Amino acid sequence: MKLSELLNQVQVLSQTAAPELEVGGVSCDSRRVKPGDIYVAVRGYQTDGHRYIPDAVQRGAIAVVCEEAPETQIPYVLVSDSRAALADLGAAWYRYPAREMTMIGVTGTNGKTTVTYLLKSVLEQTLGAKVGLIGTIQNMIGGEVLETERTTPESVEVQALLRRMADAGCTHVVMEVSSHALVLQRVRNIGFRLGIFTNLTQDHLDFHGTMEEYRKAKALLFQNCEIGLLNADDAATEKICASAKCPCSCCGLRTSAELMAKDPAYAADSVSFTAVEGESEADVRLEIPGTFSVYNALSVIAGARALGISLEACADALRQARGVKGRVEVVPTPGKDYTVLIDYAHTPDGLENVLSSIKKVCKGRLIAVFGCGGDRDATKRPIMGEIGVRFADLVVFTSDNPRTEDPHEILRQVVAGADGSQTPYEVIENRRAAIRRAMDLAQKDDVIVLAGKGHETYQILGTEKTHLDEREEVAAHLNGK
Repeated sequence: MKLSELLNQVQVLSQTAAPELEVGGVSCDSRRVKPGDIYVAVRGYQTDGHRYIPDAVQRGAIAVVCEEAPETQIPYVLVSDSRAALADLGAAWYRYPAREMTMIGVTGTNGKTTVTYLLKSVLEQTLGAKVGLIGTIQNMIGGEVLETERTTPESVEVQALLRRMADAGCTHVVMEVSSHALVLQRVRNIGFRLGIFTNLTQDHLDFHGTMEEYRKAKALLFQNCEIGLLNADDAATEKICASAKCPCSCCGLRTSAELMAKDPAYAADSVSFTAVEGESEADVRLEIPGTFSVYNALSVIAGARALGISLEACADALRQARGVKGRVEVVPTPGKDYTVLIDYAHTPDGLENVLSSIKKVCKGRLIAVFGCGGDRDATKRPIMGEIGVRFADLVVFTSDNPRTEDPHEILRQVVAGADGSQTPYEVIENRRAAIRRAMDLAQKDDVIVLAGKGHETYQILGTEKTHLDEREEVAAHLNGK
């Protein structure tokens, strides 16, 4: 493809690169540059892509897109915003694949993964559609699973993935859209048919600084979609709707909305309720426990209804849907009379949701095992410590992903939130040992909630990932290993 074609939507300040230059690919990672590629130098939060221009040139880059003229002798295109240029170049290189499919974006602090998986299932069952999925746990092209590194990949990677999906025959794509992705323009050039907002609670303040900025980041999705579907019971919804550039409707459990949940009932392994939309009603059952599952189901139904699927068909499909790995996941404990659950809850709201929901249906004691991640928002640590001792009957505080922070210092901050509580707790930094201790303490009808890791099968210590699958740890301890 000629450079001039790629630059069609890019705001160019000046260039020395010839418009007729034949380009072989687009990359923002100098290590992945191939001969014939153009390299886009992006300023990041940890490093500056301009520093790696010489490396890109050495690997065969034939031109550079940058915000400052390179010192290395290489044809270049000067732009004011390399991130925006990267997104524009990526979309052009992959021939705007999002335009060929119905795009559905899901944003919010909690619930994104479950909503995308359930909506994918509903669309497949009701429409017979081939559905792509982009998310935290994995990416999927229909039934094909692709591993993923982060919730929303870099913009050029998103476009490459969407092209694969379009070429494979996907008609719909459901994707988690993180606040980082919205601010960093990773979903630029993607027009969403639907935007879904689940909730807004404290998280990522290390990146956004304040809850107000965090909310504004989430609201960006609704400036680039045709229809907005939001949680009526969330305090942020009113402001998000006010700034939206699309018509919005709401669903809720407590607040009057276009779609409502009536008479919710909670069991240890499921929720059920009546979905009410105007004069229409349908009985819904979802085999994922917890109040939050009602909200997730409502978001899915709202999305499906906006695509023309009947309320009853939505309810039928949700009855067939199954849980998501690492989201209130029941771990087999053969021969034991207690239950072990794994959940990704790693925010104050997420932890409170899962513990309060399980507490309602727990016949014995509720034992919580969790910690907080390093190099992330530290203000939530004592808050989560307090939530743990408030809802659980016993807490084992442990490490999550300490990353480059001292795990004992992280734990000290978490445990500070438990000061003055009458709830017994233990502090065991080693997560494997903490899981085993909780299992040793468990009695008949107790429920152990291993929170924070969810689908992850690793722990980040320093800058290295080490294998840690909590399912394996439970099984190993049961087998005496």
